[in-house]
Amino acid sequence: MAKYTNAKCRLCRRAGCKLFLKGEKCYKTVCPFEQRPVAPGQHGAGRHKVSEYGTQLAEKQKAKRIYGVLEKQFRDYYVEADRMKGVTGENMLSLLERRLDNVVFRLGFASSRSSARQLVTHAHFTVNGKNVNIASYQIKVGDVVAVKETKRGNKYFEAFKQTEHANNVPKWLEFDAEKLEGKVIALPTREDIDLQIQEQMIVELYSK
Repeated sequence: MAKYTNAKCRLCRRAGCKLFLKGEKCYKTVCPFEQRPVAPGQHGAGRHKVSEYGTQLAEKQKAKRIYGVLEKQFRDYYVEADRMKGVTGENMLSLLERRLDNVVFRLGFASSRSSARQLVTHAHFTVNGKNVNIASYQIKVGDVVAVKETKRGNKYFEAFKQTEHANNVPKWLEFDAEKLEGKVIALPTREDIDLQIQEQMIVELYSK
């Protein structure tokens, strides 16, 4: 399974904004972006004129990095979204939001999508009672994502239950902290996705 293995904080500096790839660290003053909010490299602080193509490319790179997917997989999401009814950009974000690792993150089980991905690939979750360890697994309306019965005694999840869970779960999901499970009650809409992504730029880039 391919994944990005270099320094994640450099990605935020390259994007020019926080992508929140490191969980709690991103909210602290030790965050490298707080200390040096310029692009990495010798000429990162210099002024650069960016073309329309460069702006579109940067937007696509930002979305890829937020969701932790590589180029081929990201383009596949665009192709699938383009075949669906509705607005292509919004369809694409909806597909990305319904990845199992993202749903685990949105339910609050992990402080970052990369941590959620690790929990999923280590077989800590079930979908509708069946073991699923594929991070890109597409969740549908009515699906129940739960911590596997044999993993609920894990120190991580015991501590999770004892901690006051902040109710930041989006409205397209239902969450039961006591049962350690969540349910998809609707498809995510653009209004439900709290990310500063200009998806239309990505569509224009791939449409060329």
